[in-house]
Amino acid sequence: MSTLEGRVALVTGASRGIGRMIVTRLLEEGASVAALARSLVPRAAGRRLDMRCDVTDAVAVQQAVATTVERLGVPDIVVNNAGAFLLKPLPDTTDAELHEQLGANLVGPFVILRTVVPLLRERGVGHVVTIGSVVDHHPYAGNAAYGASKYGVRGLHEILQAELQGSGIRTTLVSPGPTDTRLWDPLDPDGRDDLPARASMLAPLDVANAVVYAVTQPPRVNVEWLRIMPV
Repeated sequence: MSTLEGRVALVTGASRGIGRMIVTRLLEEGASVAALARSLVPRAAGRRLDMRCDVTDAVAVQQAVATTVERLGVPDIVVNNAGAFLLKPLPDTTDAELHEQLGANLVGPFVILRTVVPLLRERGVGHVVTIGSVVDHHPYAGNAAYGASKYGVRGLHEILQAELQGSGIRTTLVSPGPTDTRLWDPLDPDGRDDLPARASMLAPLDVANAVVYAVTQPPRVNVEWLRIMPV
C-alpha cells in the first residue's frame, strides 16, 4: 500500500519548481492532490485536480478549497509553498517590491490557513507544512523584503503551531537553502561570484522529499522543523 493512499493534499505554488515536485511526490505516494497556482490550466486527471488560484485573493481561495472538498474531500495535508523571491538591499527595494514579497510569502499563506484550518480542526486531524527558507532563521544582507516576508511566515507558522497544540493537527516548517529553480534565472548565479553556482544548489526533489518525509511519519511523530542545505 502506498504511504499516503486515501489521503488528500492541497499544494499552493504548484505550477513549477518546488511546488510542482511536491505535487509529483505526493501523487507517487498515493495521495490525491489539489494543485493551486495562478498559471495552472484548470483540469482534473485521475487523483490530481489543477485549479487557477491567486492565494492572496480570499474569494478565490475559498472557491478553490470548496472545490477541493467537493471533488476530493477535506485536505489531510496542506502545503503552503507559493512564494516570490527578490534579492535586493533595503535602500534599493521599492514599495511595490515589498508589497509583492509580503503578499506572496506571507499574506497568501495566511489566507490559505484561515480558510483551511477550521476544516482540519473540525476533524481533529491534519498536517500543515510551510515552505520557508534558510533566511527565515538567519539574516542575509541583500534580502530585505524577501527575508522580512520569510521571517514573517515563520512567525505565522509558529503561532499556528501554538494555537493547534492538542488539536491533533501536526505542523512542519521546511526551511531549504538555495534551490535550483527558475526564480534564480534573472540573477544568473553562475555568472556571479557572490552567489552559489546552480550545480551546487539543492534540487526541487530534495525539498519535496523532505515534505514527504514529514507527512509520512507515524501519527505519534511531529517533525516540527526541517532545515535542509546543500553540502
